[in-house]
Amino acid sequence: MTVAGSEPVTIDHDALCRELAQRAKGASRVLATARGELKNAWLVGSAEAIVVRSREILEANAVDLAAAPRLDLSATAIDRLTLTPRRIQAMAGSLREVAALADPIGEVVEASRRPNGLEVRKERVPLGVVFMIYESRPNVTVDAAALCVKSGNAAILRGGKEALATNRALHAILVDQLVSNGLPEHAVSLVPVIDREAVGRLLALPEYIDLAIPRGGESLIRRVVAEAKMPVLKHYRGNCHVYVHDPCDLEMATRIIVNSKAQRPGVCNAAETLLVHRGVADRFLPIASDALARAGVELRGDERARAVVPAMTPIVASDWDQEYLDKILAVGVVDSLDQAIEHITRHGSGHTDAIVTTDLESARRFIALVDSSAVMVNASTRFNDGGELGLGAEIGISTDKIHARGPCGLRELTTTKWIVIGTGHVRGE
Repeated sequence: MTVAGSEPVTIDHDALCRELAQRAKGASRVLATARGELKNAWLVGSAEAIVVRSREILEANAVDLAAAPRLDLSATAIDRLTLTPRRIQAMAGSLREVAALADPIGEVVEASRRPNGLEVRKERVPLGVVFMIYESRPNVTVDAAALCVKSGNAAILRGGKEALATNRALHAILVDQLVSNGLPEHAVSLVPVIDREAVGRLLALPEYIDLAIPRGGESLIRRVVAEAKMPVLKHYRGNCHVYVHDPCDLEMATRIIVNSKAQRPGVCNAAETLLVHRGVADRFLPIASDALARAGVELRGDERARAVVPAMTPIVASDWDQEYLDKILAVGVVDSLDQAIEHITRHGSGHTDAIVTTDLESARRFIALVDSSAVMVNASTRFNDGGELGLGAEIGISTDKIHARGPCGLRELTTTKWIVIGTGHVRGE
């Protein structure tokens, strides 16, 4: 049992986690009525402070990177962990973008006047306390805090041990700005212990925590779902597909698959499978395989794909279900649009799938029948991202169908409340 930044000591996890959650719940009640200008001032002030204190953040990040070899981190995990001046500027930019968004709290979703004179309306209200569990990415600390506070929620953040020093540096800046802008200090809390027991204790506190959001590997997400006593917003895997239909613009299709796979292969919206209609396979696959090879991507093809490009590695059945998070791509040839949709239905994870085609009716059928959180037409799977879709930032991508689906921004961190106003109305039989 370890307190962050200290020697091992004995900890009363029950008391520690309950106090943390209680303080967050208290802060959430203040945030529920906080003025929008106060929240925006905190966001803008935090953006400025992150830039001004960037050296402090980079020094903390260097401590984490130095420890990475001892933690046996993959190249993908190290890339997610690494901060640069450019990435710090991007974090600050995300804070400013969230500040510029409309405050969802108090938004009237619908309103009516009943025949008996009752005024009825549905308004957006905060969820309360959001518990965020994530790995590797320090930018999640900033994005999660920004979205939670702007939407009137308190955040409890539990980053991975691999980013401990960086997350502590970022959290200190965020808390300094909360206090200086008149918001409660515990609106953003960082779990002060790195052992896994604390996560389980917090997941057992539904009286204080209203939503849990895990971001990381499938094993982490399944553990949170199994243990949480409150709702969980999640996706398990990002097994994303690009389907190249006949007819299509082959040059455009090549750009899209290279970007979908190789731009950042270690993220959940990167493509893992390429499906190609037999009508364009002979022309498209040689062009695409050359472009993907130049990007360092290993291709694993079925028999029909390898008949066109023999250099592909033979595929095995389990490859169709893999989230590689690496420069590896499964490739298959299909006879029809419906066969492509059937393949995606069987092997996909409901995250992001794309079609490349110049045929409008085929695109419409793909949109209607592919049951994913985001469907792309003639666009990279990498666009399933809160920032790219105009949410300012996202707290995660959900493949659930109830409460929120797809990138989750401010509105997805709210619920609704019915408000009924009368003038002494009583109900008769």
